[in-house]
Amino acid sequence: MRSSHAGAPNAIVEATRLVAAGRPADATALLQGSLGIEAFEVPTPDQSWTSLKDWLGRVWPGTRAKPAPPGAGTEFPPAVGQFLLRSYRSTMGSRAYRLYVPSRYCGEPVPIVVMLHGCKQNAEDFAAGTRMNAHAEELTWIAVYPEQPAAANGSRCWNWFRPEDQHRGRGEPALIAGITRQVMNSFAVDPSRVYVAGLSAGGAAAAIMGSAYTDIYAAVGIHSGLATGAANDVTSAFSAMRSGSRGRQVTGGIPLVPTIIFHGDRDKTVNPQNAELIVEQLGAGLGLKKHVEKGQVSGGHAYTRTRYVDPSDAELLELWLVHGAAHTWSGGSHAGSYTDPRGPDATREMVKFFRRHSRRGTGNQVYDIG
Repeated sequence: MRSSHAGAPNAIVEATRLVAAGRPADATALLQGSLGIEAFEVPTPDQSWTSLKDWLGRVWPGTRAKPAPPGAGTEFPPAVGQFLLRSYRSTMGSRAYRLYVPSRYCGEPVPIVVMLHGCKQNAEDFAAGTRMNAHAEELTWIAVYPEQPAAANGSRCWNWFRPEDQHRGRGEPALIAGITRQVMNSFAVDPSRVYVAGLSAGGAAAAIMGSAYTDIYAAVGIHSGLATGAANDVTSAFSAMRSGSRGRQVTGGIPLVPTIIFHGDRDKTVNPQNAELIVEQLGAGLGLKKHVEKGQVSGGHAYTRTRYVDPSDAELLELWLVHGAAHTWSGGSHAGSYTDPRGPDATREMVKFFRRHSRRGTGNQVYDIG
């Protein structure tokens, strides 16, 4: 039976929030009291999200879930761990960050992934769009989201194009590394499985972190980003975004940390040629062999996946070119900005890539965060 109670839509929104917070019983009581409709059996935590959506679809047709867009990634229930707000301060400045701790974390060493948002985004938006918290919950990983304030960049972009923000121990790389080390000191973390990924300006910043901190990060994910040192000021940044840039040339080459790259071939913000230039920069002189495969998301975008392996057949680089995709996180959720659910799931593929790579020769230690 449908209710015409004026407060029903607000009650439904609040009930959804309560279920997401792991409080299905409270959600039930709220809905029964405000809507005056059939009783709802309180589900177990792993059933709560699906059960509530099905029930709401029966008693309040206006809330029935819409079909997933073609090619959308796997739907996850709301992450049920803790999404904490923390901050880090050093001589380089300070940054706030969000931290997802999965519900099954019990003090045993776990991997962590550091996620760097794009321009005009924040930590919560990026977490929602990539659904990395859901993956972290599924795998018992910790996810970390450093946040760029408007005071540092009016569009909240990481300043990947400034020389002072491109090197180890300086500027924003030092702050991001400091946040990473702070989390490693505060939680039981497997130091051989620390990863970093980002979108757009965050992708360019992730490339810098991989080259500058090979002693921390075991692998890197770059979505719609640029090569390390692709620009040295605002003018050259726009040029690199528009036309592509090979990035900084370093004697002996840029240190290669295994890297997975995603880019849409209809990207009008960051030229997709930059993806190839990242591969060129990282793989220079290594004699890498290519393995190319093509695929298609059902009802969504086609893609070309290229794996680069060394002479011993060890996988070092992976490039996904998503055909028809713009400047968006492939396979992401519309709950966040700059996402395209029709593409292959970049979050899932990055996590799969990360799981295949770890740093050798690491042990338990306390990291200097000064």
